[in-house]
Amino acid sequence: MVAKQYTYTVQIEPAKEGGYDVFVPALPGCCTQAETFEEAVERAKECIEGFLEALVKAGEAIPVESHPYQPVSLGIQVRLPQKV
Repeated sequence: MVAKQYTYTVQIEPAKEGGYDVFVPALPGCCTQAETFEEAVERAKECIEGFLEALVKAGEAIPVESHPYQPVSLGIQVRLPQKV
């Protein structure tokens, strides 16, 4: 049996209380939180997989995002020595 692959847009936003909030717009209710950006990416994947498994078990259709590929915007923090 060949597994079908799905691609979804994920929104990762800084949380007010620290860490990150993760949302999957094409899958309403599919959201999670993480302490680091790297953890947020991993949690997003786990959340989507679990969400889709629950849909399959419930006999629901799996939503397909019509245009999942969009530009990625990242906030990157860098530190420089004061004497540059």
